Amino acid sequence: MPPASVRPGLPWLRVPIAGLLLAANTVLHVPPLLVVALLKALLPMAMVRRACNAVLMAIAASWIAFNTTMIGVMTHMRYRVVGDANLSIDGHYLVLANHQSWVDIPVLQALFNRRIPLLRFFLKQQLFWVPLLGLAWWALDFPFMKRYSRATLQRRPELAGRDVEATRRACDKFRDIPVAVMNFAEGTRYTPGKHAQQASPFTHLLRPKAGGVAFVLNAMGDALHSILDVTIVYPNGRPTLVDLFADRIGDVRVQIRTRPIPADLGRGDYLNDAGLRERMQDWINGVWAEKDAVVVDLLHAPD
Repeated sequence: MPPASVRPGLPWLRVPIAGLLLAANTVLHVPPLLVVALLKALLPMAMVRRACNAVLMAIAASWIAFNTTMIGVMTHMRYRVVGDANLSIDGHYLVLANHQSWVDIPVLQALFNRRIPLLRFFLKQQLFWVPLLGLAWWALDFPFMKRYSRATLQRRPELAGRDVEATRRACDKFRDIPVAVMNFAEGTRYTPGKHAQQASPFTHLLRPKAGGVAFVLNAMGDALHSILDVTIVYPNGRPTLVDLFADRIGDVRVQIRTRPIPADLGRGDYLNDAGLRERMQDWINGVWAEKDAVVVDLLHAPD
């Protein structure tokens, strides 16, 4: 059930206006992104690439800042953030978060824009074909991944390592620049049905998957300096993007904490080392157990 309305208003008017503003902002920012990305591809000298990367990041930050400002003007959504994270625009982070809603993405962008490097998400390969956005994600070096179903891998076992190799190639681009690699370890948005289907041992979270985290740590090595552990809670219920622009969210409560990268988990062959897989899964289950308790604390924090 969507959250109850926080305040009266005209959602039927705000939602289409927000859609038009988002579209206009995209049309405004994507063409310059593509021009700079093509220049970077055609002139692959180190000095040119560094200059192009700086311009690309500035355009992306402007794009996100407009969207964040528009959300702030059109809604009364309030952020309550706690934690001990020391953020730096020059940092090298793996960002781990629970996944409640598509609203998580504008929330994360609002909290981190111009405070840490641009958040880069691993995207399904099919998303490359989304008009304008697919090209923008390509220009910003977002990694596109092709996932194979279990049935496909059984028919063609030679495909098993291709997503790992794609992860490695994507991460190679990030080794020498400030970076924030985003990972929703649950792999999908939380719903009660998914929670029951998984028989999740956590009260408010789905089971986390260790593989994606392991591949990023292995590919990036010591290029990553720490983990930003983010817990997102919506006290009025898990919202949709329509709820966001209809101003039906109210509070968003977030904890951000810094975790060290476990030294023994960033090396080794995750696919073929059963011991490493077990240690990695035990570690991320421990992180998720703590996160589950944080969700309870955030839900019951006084207004």
